[in-house]
Parts: sequence; C-alpha cells; structure tokens
Amino acid sequence: MTFAALIALQIMYIQSLVKMQTDEFDGAVRRSLSQVVYLLEQDETRRYLENELEERDRKALHLRSSISSKISPVPLPPSKLESMQNDQDPSILKYWKNGKSISSGINQQQGSLADSFENMQDVLKDRYLHQQTLLEDVILRVLYESNNLPIAQRVDFNKLEQYLAKEFEKNGLYNVPFHFKVSDKKEQEVYRCNDLFGDHKADYIQVLFPNDPGRIAGKVHLYFPTRDKYIRDPVWIFVPSVLFTIVVLAVFSFVIIVIFRQKKLSDMKNDFINNMTHEFKTPISTISLASQMLRDADVGKTPAVMKNISGIIADETKRLSFQVDKVLQVSLFERDKSTLSFKEVDVNKVLQNVASTFKIKVESIGGQIRDLIPDEEALVIADEMHLTNVVFNLLDNAMKYRSERALVLEVLSKQAKDQLIIKVRDNGIGIKKELLKKVFERFYRAPSGNIHNVKGFGLGLAYVKKIINDHKGSITAESEINVGTTFTIHLPLIKK
Repeated sequence: MTFAALIALQIMYIQSLVKMQTDEFDGAVRRSLSQVVYLLEQDETRRYLENELEERDRKALHLRSSISSKISPVPLPPSKLESMQNDQDPSILKYWKNGKSISSGINQQQGSLADSFENMQDVLKDRYLHQQTLLEDVILRVLYESNNLPIAQRVDFNKLEQYLAKEFEKNGLYNVPFHFKVSDKKEQEVYRCNDLFGDHKADYIQVLFPNDPGRIAGKVHLYFPTRDKYIRDPVWIFVPSVLFTIVVLAVFSFVIIVIFRQKKLSDMKNDFINNMTHEFKTPISTISLASQMLRDADVGKTPAVMKNISGIIADETKRLSFQVDKVLQVSLFERDKSTLSFKEVDVNKVLQNVASTFKIKVESIGGQIRDLIPDEEALVIADEMHLTNVVFNLLDNAMKYRSERALVLEVLSKQAKDQLIIKVRDNGIGIKKELLKKVFERFYRAPSGNIHNVKGFGLGLAYVKKIINDHKGSITAESEINVGTTFTIHLPLIKK
C-alpha cells in the first residue's frame, strides 16, 4: 500500500510538472504573439505617418514652386525671403522656424523674457494643434483605409518572422524551432515560411490587427515541432526514481509471493506429516499387537494361530512398505527429470491388464468396470511400470472417493491422428470446480477437517501428472459434484 501511494504521488508530481511546463510554454508563446501583433500595428501606424508627412512635404514644395513662378524675381533681403517661405510652409518646420525668428525678434526688439516666454507658448500651442491634426488624419486613414487592404500589403512577412524569433527569445524560448503561415480574412493561406512542408495542425493561432473594426484581417498559425519534447524534457530526471520504485515494488511483491508460497507449502507438509503419521500408526499398532501375542504365554502356540499371526505381520509389513514407497515418491518431485526406462509399449494392452486386475476389487464392493479398450495396437514410447502406476492411481482414487451408489468405472482408449486419448471415468462424489486446478499439486487433498476416512498423502495425482509430463503428454480433469469425475490423458503415438 505504501509503495502504491509512493508511485501515485510520483505520478501526480510528474503530471503537475508537465502541466506547469505546458502552462509556462503557452504563456511565453501568448506573450510573444501579443507583442508581435503590437509591433505590427506600430509598423503600420509609423508607415501611415511617414506617408502623411511625405505627402504634406510634397504639397508644401509644390506650393512654394508655384508661388515662385508667379512672382517676378525681385531681389529680396534674406530675412524677408525666409519670412515669406515660413508664411507659405504648412509643415511642422514652419512653426519651429517661426518660433526661432519670433523669439529672436522679440529678444532683439524688446529684450523682455516674459514676452518671449508668452510668445513661445503660443508657438508651442500652434505646433501641438498642428501635430494633433496630423495624427488625427493618420488615425482616420488607418481606420478606414488599412482595413480594406489585403493582409499581404499590411504585413512584411520577413519582419514578422524576425519579430517572432526575437520575442520568443525574450520570453525564454531559446533555440526552439518554429514554423508559421499566414491566412487572410477568408481563411486562405497567403504565406508560409520556407521550412514548413505539408499540412500541420497549428499549435497556436493569433489574430493579426485584432483592433480593426469589422471582419478579422488575418491570422498567423504557429507550429512547434519540438513542443512536446521541450515540455517533457524536465520529466526525464524523475524517470530513474520511478523505475527504482517500481523495481523495489516488484522485488517486494516477489518476496511476499514467495512467503505466501512457503507458508502454503509448510501447511501442506504439515498436513502430509499428519496423514503420514495416521497411515503409519495402524500397521505399526497391528504389528506391535501381533508381536505381543507371540510373547504372551497364555496364547496357544498352535500352528493355526502362528500362521494367522505371521500372516497379519506379513500383511501389515507389506502395507507399511507400500506407505514408505509412497513417501519416497516425494524425492521424485525434487529432481528435474525422473529416472524412466523408455521403450515401445502397447498402451491398450497395459490398460486391459490393469482393468482386469481391478475387476475383482470393484466387483467385491458391488461395482463394475467397463472395458472400452479396442484390440488395435497403440504404440507409445513409455516407461511401462510408471504408466501402469498412473492408471492404477486413477482407478484407486475412483474406488476411494466413491459415492453411496454402486460404483461404475469406465476405461476408454481411442486414437486421434498422432495422439492416443485415454479416459478414466467414474460416478463418484466428484470434485468442486474451484478445486480442480489444485488436485494435481503435491500434498494437496480436498479439505475434510480431522476426518481421515480416506487414506493418502496427497501425492497420487501429483505423481500422475509428473509421469504424464515426462512422457510429453498432458492430463486434464472434469468433474461435477455427485455425478462423477473424468480424467483425460493425451500421449503421442509413435509415427509409423
């Protein structure tokens, strides 16, 4: 839980960092675009102002030339000529020159500082009014003329590119490549930079001359090919931390899984020891009782009694030996491969022999066994002894876990292409579906509390599965409670 919270916290921090970088990048671009638009508007106003001044200067020159042509060339004093030119000059210089001449005249004629200052104020007032009129004319022309011009005539695209690069650097976007194109009021492309190829979705769109009345004059479309890289570059410093946390979490999870597996194995071994103790206790008790009878002087040592006691000891010794062999099967699972002796085996004959052997046992408890094995040859590379034990284990389990009704066993064999299919079916108590995957595990037995009415260590089916796997085959189980269980074995046939 702690590791999950730590990873979640790191992911949240990375997301916050990405969002902060995105907002910072977007803010820098927006500020740059606003300044570029302002500079373009300044350029346009300056251009109109220069055009207005040039036009007025042309008119003034034309007026002076026309006056000069109408007046006879009578020599005039320089001061008089300058005075006439100033009277006819409508430009701003007229007021500056008039101011100088008036100021000089006043100083010369009156020498009064107060009068000179008062006249200077009048000159500056006239100059201010003239410039105000000039600017109003320029503003009117900008408002009514510029809006009707195509965007290509209003914007110098080379300057636009320079402005964009300069403003991006000012706002911290150093050496960030960008491409742009310009569209007009009809959304038609009128210009694109030289290094922009193909159609790209614009990352940012800025309206040009947004203060124009009426329709939009045009737009600049910006595309940053490395925008995502610029935003995510700072995130990479946190990747090692996240990876290290994930590795630690994986190791921790693995340790927890191993601990639980060890606990499960420990529980299973405890159950195995309990079952083993119970299984050994009965034959040992029986042998101990028989030996006491042999030592007891009161028991008649007749040949019949001696034969009976020796038979009991022999049977229980065999039983104890069988249980020891079962326990020794545990070592089989500790090796990577079992020590098997492979040879050609006719599996159908093996099945028939096992079925005939079990027929007496099944009939002794009122059941029957159905032999559905064909007489045809079914050759398999196998260890005959272990393969026989596999079938014995399956039939023995069917007898152990039978229901109250009469037992019916079926042993079936058939060939399908290059596979031999063996089925062992019973009508016993069945196995729950959720337990079917566990029946082939070592030491596993269906839980039954402290009741030991069915003998065993939970090794039989694990042994069966291992032997079948060593024969490069497979085994599956199907079962239904109170209906029965079917084990299906697939073994590879020898290719003829």
